[in-house]
Amino acid sequence: MDSDALLTFLTVHRRGGISSAAKALHRSQPAISRRIALLEQELGVPLFERIAGRTMLSDAGRVMVPYAERAVAAAQDAENAVRALARPNSGPVALAVVGTLAGGRLSAILKRFAAEHPEVELSLRTATSAEVSDMIRRGEATIGLRYDRDRSRDLDCELLFAERMQVVCAGDHPRAGGRVAKLADLSGERWIAFPVVPGRREMTASHVFALFQIHGLGEIDWTPVDSLTAQKRLVEAGLGIALLSESNAAEELRYKTISTIDVRDLKASHDVVTVTRRGGFLSAAARRLMEIVRKEYGGTKGFER
Repeated sequence: MDSDALLTFLTVHRRGGISSAAKALHRSQPAISRRIALLEQELGVPLFERIAGRTMLSDAGRVMVPYAERAVAAAQDAENAVRALARPNSGPVALAVVGTLAGGRLSAILKRFAAEHPEVELSLRTATSAEVSDMIRRGEATIGLRYDRDRSRDLDCELLFAERMQVVCAGDHPRAGGRVAKLADLSGERWIAFPVVPGRREMTASHVFALFQIHGLGEIDWTPVDSLTAQKRLVEAGLGIALLSESNAAEELRYKTISTIDVRDLKASHDVVTVTRRGGFLSAAARRLMEIVRKEYGGTKGFER
């Protein structure tokens, strides 16, 4: 069982079939089919099933995925480590970032890194927190920036800072720009929040409910909205208030399309962390990028715990 066979298996899984995997790997469909057949023959079990015209993982295939991901990532680490011996300040560095963290501070980080390492091929992808972890785990990204720690044993997380959460409202809301003593003072408002989706770390309705319960309140009126942009548009229109991180609402607050309500007894924040693969190889360039990230975010004033 070699890394090429495992990569082929993972590509068929991620692309949803032999044809799409062949295009992604620039190989013929018969070659992909043969590679999977040989792998299944070696293991003695089928890895895929055809269900309703779709290529789906078998039970054995589902068990195989995390091990295959680690093996392929380790093979990539080995290749990167050997290449780094010849050219220590070159090679690829892939950064995966939650979209709302891809602001001015990140631009400064990338500009500084590019000036120091002009020969390094630096790429950037944005995703949700869970997707950032998945890309690191699969070896598709070198360093990740996400909200909240990932407790997976195959990942290392380092806290950069805690980003304050704040209550936002329409600019013409009666409490816009004002202050309330207690979260309970907002119990009669309609709240806008993400629906509860397993694996997602955004501020979902369950988080909002938990905050109210901590403050001794029961149920609240809320509207589930599966889009941060849509949430902010609804807040702007006066159709509800929301609990957002400072970076989520920074642009709208700058242009004064929304406002804030200061809640004196509200202590809530999102941890912003770096994510790397535990035991994974980091080139000299990747380690330097980590240093720049730490320095840039190290002075961030976050929520005091």
